[in-house]
Amino acid sequence: MNFDFSDDQKFLRDEARKFLEAQCTSGHVRAVLDDETMSHNDEVWQKIVEMGWLGAAIPEEFGGLGLGMLELCVIAEELGRVLAPVPFGSSAFFFAEAIKLAGTDEQKAEWLPKVADGSIVGCLATTEGPGALSASSVQTTAKDGVLSGTKVPVTDGDVATHAAVLAKEGSGTGIYIVALDQDGVSRKSLKTIEPTRSHAEIKFDGASAARLGQETGNGMSVLDQIMNRGAVLLAFEQLGGASRCLEMATEYAKERHAFGRPIGGNQAIKHKLADIYVKNEVARSNAYYGAWALSTDAAELPEAAAAARVAASEAFWFASKENIQTHGGMGFTWEVDCHLYYRRAKLLAVQAGSPAVWKEKLVSALEAKNAA
Repeated sequence: MNFDFSDDQKFLRDEARKFLEAQCTSGHVRAVLDDETMSHNDEVWQKIVEMGWLGAAIPEEFGGLGLGMLELCVIAEELGRVLAPVPFGSSAFFFAEAIKLAGTDEQKAEWLPKVADGSIVGCLATTEGPGALSASSVQTTAKDGVLSGTKVPVTDGDVATHAAVLAKEGSGTGIYIVALDQDGVSRKSLKTIEPTRSHAEIKFDGASAARLGQETGNGMSVLDQIMNRGAVLLAFEQLGGASRCLEMATEYAKERHAFGRPIGGNQAIKHKLADIYVKNEVARSNAYYGAWALSTDAAELPEAAAAARVAASEAFWFASKENIQTHGGMGFTWEVDCHLYYRRAKLLAVQAGSPAVWKEKLVSALEAKNAA
């Protein structure tokens, strides 16, 4: 079985890389860090919107490009390489997938074209503080189309115009679409280790909400599917960052001279680079397996998604750390871009569930498979 991308998908990757290297430099990332009033780089965001990438995996009948999930994986990796300071993942990986998975035909026709053309920005609001998310831990309530409760932290919650919110309904849970510009909603930006991927606390106080889909009490089941799909896409974003870290470390090892020779000639540096490469390749193998499962709706998706997420989180964190070490004293300075990747690696590792959560999911998926 060949898990590699097709020639057309590789062409998309190459063109996306050229575009992002020109239009989303580290200067665009640093602009958000330097300005506390910026939650994202709107200049970069508008250019990405114009490229139509938000609609890559949205069917043409709903205003998208109708390319598929593999193409979205390709784009996710390239966005990860440049640390794109935009709410792409929240809108395309999670909000759009929620609509596609659980929405009625009418809801798909209403919301997906708006996601595809960038007229709305979506986010997914599930957690309500520290601790593992479960049906019993959900305190936000929905009754008669009215939502009350608090979600924190919400990735891109201060940027988004709409949210897919997990809420308690009767004895079960449901997912509701909420416009965030109404009187019953208040938002507060949160400080994190990575300001270029913003987070917020969102409070709902009698906010108008529309149930996603018609089936009641199935919120946690739908959320699990959304998370599995988003996990694969996040893994590709992490893989892109890890790959760029290896490139940065290798380039510096070749250029930096000490005692009349490149530092890359030292065995210790060679071992660092080799270790990064091995972890990256393990992550890539798992990410490609996840992409196959995602694009074919395979039964193996839960275990493939968990494996991809765990491997990619480990690879990106390790690569970003060793990249700093390879740069030596320069690696710790503000002027060098190493810390930008370290920040993003730490943040993405806990977005949509920490590695510990996904390791538990992987074990559970394997146990269920072996018991079948």
